Amino acid sequence: MSVIKMTDLDLSGKRVFIRADLNVPVKDGKVTSDARILASLPTIKRCLEAGAKVMVTSHLGRPTEGEYAEEFSLQPVVNYLTTL
Repeated sequence: MSVIKMTDLDLSGKRVFIRADLNVPVKDGKVTSDARILASLPTIKRCLEAGAKVMVTSHLGRPTEGEYAEEFSLQPVVNYLTTL
């Protein structure tokens, strides 16, 4: 059985939805360990370089379903990603 790899696909002009493990520690609104972010970066970059429109989703912590809590916002992760 052959496995299709992302490198086998023509991603130009396609929408790519990436469910990444970006559940990283955050303290005072700053990412304190970027290991998981850096592990996801090659996939995100590969898609962007191939001309794809990329949507990245993840979670942070263990929020209560249906309740918004600022402490579980992915904004610190977004801010960190924009610096890379």
